[in-house]
Formats: sequence, structure tokens, C-alpha cells
Amino acid sequence: MKDRPFDFLEITQRQFGRIADQLGLEPAVRDLLRQPLREYHFSIPVRMSDGEVLIFRGTRIQHNDARGPTKGGIRFHPMQTVDNIRALAMLMTWKCAVVDLPLGGSMGGVACDPHDLSVLEQERLCRGWVRQIARDVGPEWDVPGPDLMTNTQHMLWMLDEYETIHGARRPGFITGKPVGLGGSLGRNEATGYGVMIAVREALKDLGMDPAATMASVQGFGNVAQHAIELYERMGGKVVCVSCWDQEDRTTYAYRKSEGIDLADLRSITNHFGEIDRREAESKGYERLPGGAWIEQDVDILVPAALENQISGENVAKISRRVKIIAEGANGPTTPEADASLSERGILVIPDLLANAGGFICSYFEQVQGNMNYYWPLEEVLGKVDVHVTDAYLAVSKVARTGKMDLRDAAYVIAVSRVAEACHERGWV
Repeated sequence: MKDRPFDFLEITQRQFGRIADQLGLEPAVRDLLRQPLREYHFSIPVRMSDGEVLIFRGTRIQHNDARGPTKGGIRFHPMQTVDNIRALAMLMTWKCAVVDLPLGGSMGGVACDPHDLSVLEQERLCRGWVRQIARDVGPEWDVPGPDLMTNTQHMLWMLDEYETIHGARRPGFITGKPVGLGGSLGRNEATGYGVMIAVREALKDLGMDPAATMASVQGFGNVAQHAIELYERMGGKVVCVSCWDQEDRTTYAYRKSEGIDLADLRSITNHFGEIDRREAESKGYERLPGGAWIEQDVDILVPAALENQISGENVAKISRRVKIIAEGANGPTTPEADASLSERGILVIPDLLANAGGFICSYFEQVQGNMNYYWPLEEVLGKVDVHVTDAYLAVSKVARTGKMDLRDAAYVIAVSRVAEACHERGWV
């Protein structure tokens, strides 16, 4: 089975259209929710270390704010496109709604490769991004946070620039900051932990003991590492992880049949989540082509890297043993692959639900920053657990009663909540 040519925005809008049909949404509501409310596109001049000035292209897209201020990441990636940002902003709206946060969705970033930028150049780029958009974002309007290839230091530079421009302390402007400088405890763990909290509930539905399961994970960044951490605490065993190799400009999968050693792999991994392949092989890991993560004979697959990773081209390689796919990444499964997985009876925990833990904790960070009062780690992670669990149970109930898969059930809940907010505000 082959996929249609991949268009992330078209896929996201198609999914919305199917749910709009199911819900019987009127044309005005469909038109409103199908496109972003606002878009900002701008140029960022940056003086490089050699004195040359380069112009980077920045974006911020606010999809819908009927339920509250928009919230979404800032990504630095050379292959970033405006349509991908539009799709991600829409997904953020649904993600906030499905876990019942009083927020809407946004997304933004810069087309660049941080690998090629010095620390000073990255700082100038971060501050330049804020200077271009500072009047159109803020704690009561649009709250950015880290995403692909951005980190706590980037967020702190952006906060500092924003506060300098506005002449006030505004820690609620941006999330993902360092703890001690307005960040929340639990932020690093939340997305990955949320993935495995959802897996835990799915295993209960299937009557499976986590300690009797094995998993394979695509990616080894923050999300993947913390998902693995909690999964191992649950008793599970990860036998394979994959990640990008900057030196070879390709991906590799690293496998150990007896299970990976998370602490050991972390010790040879850089801050981009890239494992040193020579060190890994010296520690007894089998190095395989990057796509091998999907072929492992395991119970659980966790795509925690990029969109469009499980497709009609590779879905047949998934082992018959696999019972759960937990989408740690945004949009990792194409509609063609989704149809095949459904036919095979594989339970897919959709990205809207599976990776919402980080968004939940980001909301907590925003609240704590606005109050200037910070909670202990156990309280933050406990609140994340409650939100993800409640959301999973609600989605699972709609799926059972409506005889649909978890993805459609999550969309039904999310789209219904946003459409209702638009109605109540009198927009449509």
C-alpha cells in the first residue's frame, strides 16, 4: 500500500473534515476552524560571528483562541515549511482541547539548523525572533515554548528579550525555561511520562502486564528518554532506539536483545539526542539502519521523532506481536498506515493524547509564572498523571460507545469543545 504524496497540512485538514462531517458542523464553523485565525511571517537579520549578516525567515501562526490564549512551540529546523507550522498549530488547538486545558493552539519557528550556528549566533537569532513578534504574543495572548531543536537556554534568551522590550518581569510569557528562572519542575519529564501514562492505561484496557512487555522507540531526545525512563519503572524493557547521526547525516537504530541501558546510552548522547555510534558499538549495541526500529518483535512501538514515520510504505514491516503504538511525536502516522493498523487491531494512542503531557506541564508553568508561586515536583507530575489519565479514560469511553478508534474519539472531543466555545463567544 502506497501513501498519497505526503502533505501534513492536507492530512490534518482531512482528519478535521471527517470529524466535522460526523459532528454535522455548519459551514461557517468548518471554515473558521479549518484555517488559522492569524499568521505572522517575518525576516530576522542576524550578524554572524564572521561579520556577515544572514536573513532568517521566522513564523508564528495562531490557529484558534476561543478557549483561551494560544499555546505552541518554537522549532528551529532547516526543513521547516509554513504549511507544516499551520498543521501543527491546528493540532495544538485539538491537543489543548482534548485534555481540557483553557488554551488554544499556535506554532512557530525559524528555518535554520542550530548545528550550524554558534552559541552567540543562536542567541542573536532567538532575540531577533522575539523582537519581530513581541507585540503579538504574551502571557494573556500567545505563550510560546520549546519544540524541535530548541531548548531551555533558547527560551531564557527569548524571555529576557521580551521582558527588556516590555520593561517588566513576565515569566508567564514563555514556557520551557530553566528551573529557578521561572521554569517548572517536571517540565523535562512531562511529555515522555505522559506517553507512558497513556500506555499504562491502554495496557489496562488490553489486560496486559507492563512488566511482561517490550518496546521499540524511534528517537532519543527528551521525549523518548523520559518515556523509556517511566516505562522501565513500570517494568517494561526497551530493546531498540533510533536517532539521527549528524556526522553521517542519516539515522541509525541501536539494538540490544536483553534491553538497552538507559543511563549508559544517555552518557554517550549529545543535547540533540544523537548517540555516539562508535561508543554505542563498543558497549555491545547492534547498529542497524534507522528504519529498523519499526521492525522489532515487540509489544509497543513509540514513534517519538518526526511526522510521517509510519506510512503505507513501511506499515507491513510492523511485527504481528505489536499491540500498541503510542505517538510520542506529532503526526507520525499517515492515514494510509492508520487504516492498515486499524484492520490489524493495533491500538493507536494518537498524538493529541499521547504527547499532551508536555503541554499540560507547560500550562502549569504558565500558571505558576503568572502567580509567581511554584509547586514541588511530585505535585506537578501528579497533576500531569491525573490530566492524562482523565483524558485517556474520556477518549476511550467515546471510542467504545461510538465504535470508533482512539484517534477519531480524541478528535470528536476536541473539535466539539472548540466549536462550542466559538458558538458561545458568538463568532459563528
